[in-house]
Amino acid sequence: MKYFARLFLATALLIAYGITSMSFARDLAYIDQALNPAKLQGSGKLTWWGLHIYDANFYRSGSFNSAEFALHLQYHKSLSGLAIANRSAEEMKKLGVPETQAQVWGKQLATFLPNVEPGQSLTAIYNPKQGTSFYFDGKPLAQIAGADFSKAFFGIWLDSKTTAPKLREQLLGQYCPPPLLEETCKQ
Repeated sequence: MKYFARLFLATALLIAYGITSMSFARDLAYIDQALNPAKLQGSGKLTWWGLHIYDANFYRSGSFNSAEFALHLQYHKSLSGLAIANRSAEEMKKLGVPETQAQVWGKQLATFLPNVEPGQSLTAIYNPKQGTSFYFDGKPLAQIAGADFSKAFFGIWLDSKTTAPKLREQLLGQYCPPPLLEETCKQ
């Protein structure tokens, strides 16, 4: 009987691992297509008061010095799209974005950011010619043009004044932030 229980458990774990791996591979396909190819630069997790909010992965295009990049957030906590938009605006203000501009961008984000549940993901991909494109579980959501918004938005994680310096360090690793965020960097 123990043999069958172990066999059942092992089979269940392999199936669960396979489903998770297929989901992750599917997620990477749209990032890889946008960055042609995507290279993982770093990853980490955001916790708040001991709660695991999300895992973050930072990708660069081709090399770790490229201008194109993506930030993929895999959520571990349920959050409303409005809460994510409001928090983004608050974090932008902490980086020095004027309050009125941060509010405008926060309202813009609130028009398309969905509610997220554990296991779901939001991804933002930056391309200098297009601005920032947003995805929910690999499906396109919206696009916001302009380097000013992109610098403020990605600065939440990658600016030297971020409120999450440990996560920034994990995402960047030994490499410099993208040129959008820091014009001069010595590696």
